[in-house]
Amino acid sequence: MEWDTGAAAWMLTSASLVLLMTPGLAFFYGGMVRGKSVLNMMMMSFGAIGVVGVIYVLWGWSMSYGSSVAGIFGNPFDQFGLSGTLFDADGNPMVGLGNYPQVIDVAFQVTFAIITVALISGALADRTKFGTWLAFVAVWVTVGYFPMAHMVWGGGQLSGLEGSIAAAMFGTTDGVANTAPIDFAGGTVVHINAGVAALVLALIIGKRKGFGTEAMRPHNLPFVMLGAALLWFGWFGFNAGSAFGADENAGMAWVNTTTCTAAAMLAWLLTEKFRDGHATSLGAASGIVAGLVAITPAAGALRPVTSIILGIVAGVLCALAVGLKYKFGYDDSLDVVGVHLVGGLVGTVLIGFLAADTGLFFGGGVNQLIIQIVIALVAIVFSGLVTLVIGLILKATLGWRVSQDVEVGGIDLAVHGETAYENLGGARVVSEVK
Repeated sequence: MEWDTGAAAWMLTSASLVLLMTPGLAFFYGGMVRGKSVLNMMMMSFGAIGVVGVIYVLWGWSMSYGSSVAGIFGNPFDQFGLSGTLFDADGNPMVGLGNYPQVIDVAFQVTFAIITVALISGALADRTKFGTWLAFVAVWVTVGYFPMAHMVWGGGQLSGLEGSIAAAMFGTTDGVANTAPIDFAGGTVVHINAGVAALVLALIIGKRKGFGTEAMRPHNLPFVMLGAALLWFGWFGFNAGSAFGADENAGMAWVNTTTCTAAAMLAWLLTEKFRDGHATSLGAASGIVAGLVAITPAAGALRPVTSIILGIVAGVLCALAVGLKYKFGYDDSLDVVGVHLVGGLVGTVLIGFLAADTGLFFGGGVNQLIIQIVIALVAIVFSGLVTLVIGLILKATLGWRVSQDVEVGGIDLAVHGETAYENLGGARVVSEVK
């Protein structure tokens, strides 16, 4: 068989770009915390790479894309250890979603699982046991992420195939729902899923000592800006790679991603300026991520001009939403809820208005809007219940929080035996090791 080497090269490049996003997230989150916990914050992202990178090969792919169990998850034993995934009975490479070997799809999809779990860590800064976090990663990616990926992308309940919610609501033609949900690159699977999980865990674990009464400013804004830049760069693999080929769909997703993100950054800065009197670097970085989140589900359904509209709405709403934690008293440390949950909801729902062919504003009627709202609500409920059960079990067994002395003194030194900066005790640690 003659492979499409151009598509294969693009998908391998996209997989590499998405993998880069998690170290980029480590810088983004690491810069936003205080200096005494920056290494722990970054280690939570790298820990997610380690745990998910192993689990995905064993049962993650099978649970996402294996034979369906009630349209909710794939059979984990169907393709355990990638059996039957890489080669057929004759030893020939299996064909992927494009005209390239399926192993490339495995490479691409594992990076999505990694970044989704890592996003949740931003809500848990400064106070979480590293071992409990790793245990959570292993369990949540298994019962939270893989089922959601199966439901949306693996032909399950949130897809547009027969047996799905959309098919039951609107009927089918040739096995496809007459109005199918649109989630191009992960509004439900990634951002709503992670955002809800972050909110639930923040409520279970509780507030940091001093939350709301003392300043907890970012210790390194250049880290934050660097992280935002790496995320934006990697996001081209995230969105344009979800076209599964080097074609016009990838090009449209790339342009939509850029325009939406640029508009969201400007909208966030304007909101800051009017509200606070300053347009900040933290606001620019946060606006970038808000735009990237919002365009994720919509990158293939919108056009560049409507992507600008989406970016403006997302930038304003996310900038306002990050203040809700002070109003309602939940400690979402690094604004995962305000950016990823709200941004994911904005992008998912506004598809119903702005989609080029089926959106309400373009003569498509209300069906697209209805199904977009439905899949968003299902994702919220599913992620919330799954995370609540996991979070409470881990709280009762391993425990979530470090001691108050560790939290005050610095989680880096106590948990990891090192600090990012010598004036925070690093010199003493080195002398003790010697």
